[in-house]
Amino acid sequence: SDYMIEKDFINVIKDKNIDFFVNRIECFNPLTSENLIKMSEKVTDVTKDILPGEKIDCVVYACTSGTIAAGYESIKTKINRAKPEAEVTTPSTASIKALKKLNINKIAIFTPYPKKLNDEVIDFFKKENFQITSNSYFDIASDIDIGKVDSNYLYDVLTKMDLKGAEALFISCTALPALSIIDKLEKKIGKIVLSSNQALIWETLDKIGINKPIKGFGKLFTN
Repeated sequence: SDYMIEKDFINVIKDKNIDFFVNRIECFNPLTSENLIKMSEKVTDVTKDILPGEKIDCVVYACTSGTIAAGYESIKTKINRAKPEAEVTTPSTASIKALKKLNINKIAIFTPYPKKLNDEVIDFFKKENFQITSNSYFDIASDIDIGKVDSNYLYDVLTKMDLKGAEALFISCTALPALSIIDKLEKKIGKIVLSSNQALIWETLDKIGINKPIKGFGKLFTN
């Protein structure tokens, strides 16, 4: 029930020689770790149905909290059962890679999730040895409602976050309309901004060997 993922990918890769294929996986509400793990159990079958019998260079599992809940290795194993040759990327692991590439240690984190899931995202980044300077969240329990958040409202909320001491702001969730506001948000707050989709698309392009600078989607793409 993610409104944004295909749109964001297409906006970045539309002028590139890339074939882009999508399949959907069933989501279970409310958003809890248990339901996110339940969703991941269908990854192999859903992956198998993307160009059945054909090789794919990279398979993207586009769910930040879902990867944190199920674990990257579990997701990768399930994908590679269907497409053993494919590179695998996820928003959570891509975000860690992006933060490390930019030499960022202190981050403010925003999520749209309920408190328990929000806290699990915070714990994930802490375990990866990042210092969380501040945190804010929407407390939305339904995945489909996250996709209905207005981008202008999201921008206003993020500009009012306490970013003192943070080297960057990370916006979690592939369903949030964050990619389109990253450029102006970075200019407004004077800090690097990363989002789930931005990091995910950036790492996907890196994994398929297309890593030239791209303007319009934040400093990560121009670094």
